[in-house]
Amino acid sequence: MLHDGKGASAEFQKFINHRGLVANFPWGAPARLGLARAYVMQGEIAKARAAHQEFFTLWKDADRDIPLLKEAQLEYAKLP
Repeated sequence: MLHDGKGASAEFQKFINHRGLVANFPWGAPARLGLARAYVMQGEIAKARAAHQEFFTLWKDADRDIPLLKEAQLEYAKLP
């Protein structure tokens, strides 16, 4: 919301780094999508692609009609 990619990426990374807390928490995978979006804001496209791939790996068995997954796929497809 603040368009602060650097700050956002730091906060998402803190969340992801606490694997014990994130493992069964429903926001563990979407945090990687948030990280990807933050990297896009910073112009770090390679890192954004990697974070998207982590998200897709975690959600590989998810229902394909989930809006968040659809958004992520569209965003990934638009990356340069």
